[in-house]
Order: sequence, then C-alpha cells, then structure tokens
Amino acid sequence: MATQSSQEFVPIKEVRDGVIILKDGSMRAILMTSSINFALKSTDEQQSIIFQFQNFMNTLDFSIQISIQSRRLDIRPYIALLENRQREQTNDLMKIQTKEYIEFVRTFTSNTNIMTKSFFIVIPYTPAKMSIGKKGLFKKEKDRSRKESTENFEENRIQLEQRVSIVEQGITRTGVRAVRLGTEEVIEIFYKLFNPGDVEKPIPLE
Repeated sequence: MATQSSQEFVPIKEVRDGVIILKDGSMRAILMTSSINFALKSTDEQQSIIFQFQNFMNTLDFSIQISIQSRRLDIRPYIALLENRQREQTNDLMKIQTKEYIEFVRTFTSNTNIMTKSFFIVIPYTPAKMSIGKKGLFKKEKDRSRKESTENFEENRIQLEQRVSIVEQGITRTGVRAVRLGTEEVIEIFYKLFNPGDVEKPIPLE
C-alpha cells in the first residue's frame, strides 16, 4: 500500500510576498487582529460597535473567514528571560528573589492552563481561469502551470490587496486593530496549525 506524505493533504502550493497560493490557483491574505472587551463597554459603545460591524459586513461583496486560535501559552521563553536576568544579577538578595519568582511562575503555570487567543481574518481571491482551446472555445484550465508568470501574479495580487484594504478600513472603524501578515508569519501560523503537538524551543537570548 502506497503511503502519502502529509504535504499532499496541505492545500497550499506556496507563500509568496505574504500571499498564500493554493493548489487550485486561488489566493489568500491573512490579517491578524486585536480583540475588544465588549462586556466592559457602555451600552452606547456596544451599539456603536455593532452598527459599525454591520456596516462593514454590508460593504463586502466577497466572502471572508474569521478564525480564532486558542492555544496554551508557552511560558518557556519568559522563563529563559528570567533565568538570564538571574545570572546577570550581582546582588545576592535580588538573585534569590528572582529564583523564587521563577519557581512561582513555573508552579503556577504547571497547575493552571493559561490560554492565549489569536484572531485572524482570511481574505480570498480567485483569479479567472479561462483559456482558449484548440477549437477556439473557452475551457476551464484543469492544471495551473508550475511557474506562474510574475506579470500574472502581480495583477492578481493587486486585486487581492484591494480586498485587504477594504477589510482593513472596515474593521478599523469597529475599534479593532489589524495587521497584515508577511511570509514568515504566515508560514509560522500554518506550521503550528499542522503541527499542534510540536514543542517549540525557547526564544534564544543574546
């Protein structure tokens, strides 16, 4: 029985200039957004946020996907930072207090699931895929060429960027901040998505 690699089940062909290109030729851009503590807002503020969000959704003539990722907070980079500060301490009392604080953080986080949530908006664009067949009739392309020309990519990317701009402007009016993800950030998100059990190494400290 032939085995299939996990990459065959991933619909992504490549990530170029922060743009996700799927195997079917369609494109995606990702915005990472902040959150709003809606419950702490006054009634008028809540109504304003709802009204602005309704306006935002009504202005869209294309679909978007809102994704929320909830993960356990990786405390190890923070512990590594504290340990580095502990080694740099010249005051014995401060060194002891830092060590006790490190143990407190370790104990607390081991007994409590501290979760972190990330919010994303996925914006799609599907280029027209029509070509002229031998008989002069338009036919849908079954397979996209392995190397898409720079001209076609830039043309399609401009269309996608226009959608991204619309979403950014609309969501900002609700009080939510949005940041466009670049290539490295996109790759990191999908790596974590497809490797949920993979343990990351602590961030190296200088």
